[in-house]
Amino acid sequence: MLEIGLTGSIGSGKSTVAALLVERGAVLLDADAIVREIQQPGTPVFTAMVEQWGDDIVADDGTLNRQAVAGRVFGDADELAVLNAIVHPAVADEMTCRRKALASTDATVILDIPLLVESGHEGLAGIIVVDVDPELAVERLVTHRGFTETDARGRIARQASRTDRLARADVVVDNSGSLNDLVAQVDLVQAWLEKLDRPPLGQPVNRIGSHSESH
Repeated sequence: MLEIGLTGSIGSGKSTVAALLVERGAVLLDADAIVREIQQPGTPVFTAMVEQWGDDIVADDGTLNRQAVAGRVFGDADELAVLNAIVHPAVADEMTCRRKALASTDATVILDIPLLVESGHEGLAGIIVVDVDPELAVERLVTHRGFTETDARGRIARQASRTDRLARADVVVDNSGSLNDLVAQVDLVQAWLEKLDRPPLGQPVNRIGSHSESH
């Protein structure tokens, strides 16, 4: 198993890059998708969150109201720390379990981890950073995802700086252009992946720290 970290700021287009790599044969483990799974009604994480913040964070259909959660925790460091303490260990455990299931294969596994730089990345064969100017990221979040400008800027500010993220990159994908430009860059990433040395099959999997955005 060849493990590659994929990260980038919110609004960078990281999910699009991940999808393009899957089209080229990679296996994707998406930290934020795992968050949504472990926050389903009836799960320990969902129960703990409702115990902490009450029924106000539950939507009419009984699922988690993610916007209500965001309204409670983002902008309040103490509340965010509580949320992270509930969610991050469960995400790390599930990610480790899925990685172990792939350890005996020769798959190229892409770990889509928004907070990779903040949480550590020991043992990965490489890190891909999807980069975009923060102003463009804000514009995309407001235009395509319904964020307010204040919320978009706040989310970006809480993540690692652009400088820190780029300093950790083995490969940088510039997503400031068109989709065709992006596809061409992902083709170059794929060529880089194919040249990397692969670890022995069944190599032990170490736990990677907390890594989702938890909202």
